[in-house]
Order: sequence, then C-alpha cells, then structure tokens
Amino acid sequence: MRDIAITLIIFGILPFAFKRPAIGALLFTWISLMNPHRLTYGFAYTFPFAAAIAGVTMLAMLTSKQPKRLPVTPVTVTLLLFGAWMTFTSFFALEPELVWREWDRVSKTFLMVLVTMMVINNTRDLKIFVWIVALSLGIFGLKGGLFTLASGGHFRVYGPEGSYIAENNGMALALVTTLPLIWYLRTQVTNKWITLGLTAMTALTAVSVVGSYSRGALIGGVAMLFFLWCHSQKKAQTAIILLAVVALIAAVMPEAWFERMNTIDEYHEDGSAQGRINAWKFAFNIASTFPLGGGYNVFTPRMFAMYAPNPLDYHVAHSIWFQVLGDHGFVGLAMFMMLMVFAWRTGTRVRKYCATQPDLKWAENLARMCQVCIIGYAVSGSFLSLAYFDLYYDIVVILVCLEKILLPSKRTTPFRSLQTQAAR
Repeated sequence: MRDIAITLIIFGILPFAFKRPAIGALLFTWISLMNPHRLTYGFAYTFPFAAAIAGVTMLAMLTSKQPKRLPVTPVTVTLLLFGAWMTFTSFFALEPELVWREWDRVSKTFLMVLVTMMVINNTRDLKIFVWIVALSLGIFGLKGGLFTLASGGHFRVYGPEGSYIAENNGMALALVTTLPLIWYLRTQVTNKWITLGLTAMTALTAVSVVGSYSRGALIGGVAMLFFLWCHSQKKAQTAIILLAVVALIAAVMPEAWFERMNTIDEYHEDGSAQGRINAWKFAFNIASTFPLGGGYNVFTPRMFAMYAPNPLDYHVAHSIWFQVLGDHGFVGLAMFMMLMVFAWRTGTRVRKYCATQPDLKWAENLARMCQVCIIGYAVSGSFLSLAYFDLYYDIVVILVCLEKILLPSKRTTPFRSLQTQAAR
C-alpha cells in the first residue's frame, strides 16, 4: 500500500513540472532528503524516482517559458568549478572500479542544485522550498524524539535504510543542520496549532539528536546554540531555553549516554577516535602523494594498507574536510572551503540588505538561520563523512536564491542573457 501511495503522489505531481519546472525541483528535493520510497517494502523501494524526476525537470526546463536564471556569483562559480574538478580527479582515481558510481550520484546532486537555483525565481517557491527541506527531515526528528522518550534513551535513532542518513551519525548531522530551519518556520506562522506543532517538532528533533548517541552532532549542536545565544537580542530568555534543554537531556538520557559523551575528552584512550585520526592521516598522506587526490571512494582497506599510519585500522573518512582532502586533494579541499565561505558571505549580504526593510524581516531571519545551519554542518561534519550530502547544498540554494530574488544587483544576470553575451 505504501508503494502505491508514494508512486501515485510522485507521478501525480510530476506532470505539473512541465508548466512550472520549479515543481520538479521541489519534488526532487523532497525525494532526495526524505527518501520516502525507502520507507516502503515493495517495488517502490528501489524504483529510481530521483532520476525520473530529474529527467522530467530537465525536459520541462527546455520546453517551459518560465524564467530560468542562474546568477553568476562566487557561490555558483565555485560550485561549478568544484564539480568540474571532482570530475577531473575521477579520471585518475586510485579505485577506478568504485569512483564512477559515486561520481554519478554527486554529479546528479550538483546538477539539480544548479537547476533549482535557476528555476526558483520568486519568494513563494523559495518559501515552499524551505518548508520542504525542513519538514523532510523534521518528520524523522519528530519520530526519533518520541522514540527516544518512549525508550528512555536506551536505543539509538537511525534513518531510513538505504539512504544517506541511515546510520545514526548521519541522521544526527542531518537533524542538527535542519533544526534552525524548523525553528525559523515556527517564527513565521501565525496559526497557533501549527506553531505548537513546529515547537514540538523542534524540541523532539533536539531530543532525537541526543538519542542518536552521536558525539559529533552534540558538539555541532553546542556550537549552533552558542552562536544563537551570541546573536540573540534576548540573551536571558535564550539562556533559560537552553538550560531547559540541558535539563531535559539530563532527565531523559541513561547513564550509558553520558558515558559515551564523556569519551569526547578521552580520545587518546578511545578506539573509535584513534581510528578517525588514523583515517585523517591517511587522507593527508594520499593528498600529499597524489596532487589530484585519490578520487571518490578512496577510503578502502586496500588503500589503507599502503598509505595509512596503521594499515590494519581501516575507517571511513569521518570528516567532511578529510573526506574531500582524500578524494580530491588540497585543491578540492580549498574549493570546498571557499564554497562555504562564499555561502556564508551571501547570507551576510542578504541580512545587511534586509535589515533596514521591515517587510523583509523574514528574509533576514532566514539568512541568519541558514548561517546557523552551516555552523551545525561544518562542526558536526568535522567528525562525519557527509561532504556530498544534499542537505548542505540545499542550504546553499536557499542563500543563493534569497540574494537572486531580493537584491537588485543580482536581478539582472539571467542565464539566457549570459548565453547571448557569449554568442556575441
């Protein structure tokens, strides 16, 4: 029954993309983040919904008369260069049998990110996009929080099998990164029942992050909360809320959770932490030996046997930074870091522009929350291998589209006009 329902929903909405390609981009975002088909047990579980949606959306772009504008900004240029560099390094990959499968997945993600930037040209579609990004993962936060409370925190929270967030640490990073957007939506609605629901989702998502037993997500969450407190105009009220969250954690979580969190400052004695350090040194050795990096999926037992300080202690990258370093070398890491810096600066420009316009207060708050999302992703991701996770690039999409739609200087750089200039 689930298979039929998911299929009917997707293929019932998809034809509307021919009239408005933005609908296809929104549908793809929902599928890529929530992976609803992974919650089924039949034919829908392995059906290539994302590929079908991407194909229809691309075709709709060619036939639709809707405007399609890709702003030329440091973010979009860096994103294009980063994608091109990762393609280039794939031809020299150390694990050629593994590289192209990951290249195919990441390239589709980057392509649809650029498509989404092009087809979202008004505040209505942008706000819908934010709702989809937040709720696609907020649903799992709500469910995971209830599960944590019901089980007394004795079991970890996981994501849908076969998805990017199936593992507890990946799920935790996704929820930490999404939390600011859920809170943002709560501040924008006026219906008291929706406000209450989003408040509950925010609280339970925070509980779900804790229930994942992810130490990296905990550190990322603390960094986010500190940033929010520093930029809050009501520091006393914010502090009270934060203390309430700490009290809730202390009341709910069992002793086993506190024992695991206490290992954060005991990394010299923790086998998992030592394994991560071994993986990080491996990434550095690969990048130092091969200027192009090892290509996608270079973190394998075979490569560890040759380039890791401890060749028998195999681990995945456990860090977005070292994952990119090992995969694409120092140049790739520089591009990855530049993309984050430029995305942050985009948010700052939007905030400054909107600060003097009361009717754009929603956009200023959204840009600020996106920056908080970046903090959560950057800090939590320092301990997790999710450098190519769709969610982060969707946050970048929000910032780019905010600037494109709202800032006057960015409204006159349509993709078609660039093509015309190139032809001349």
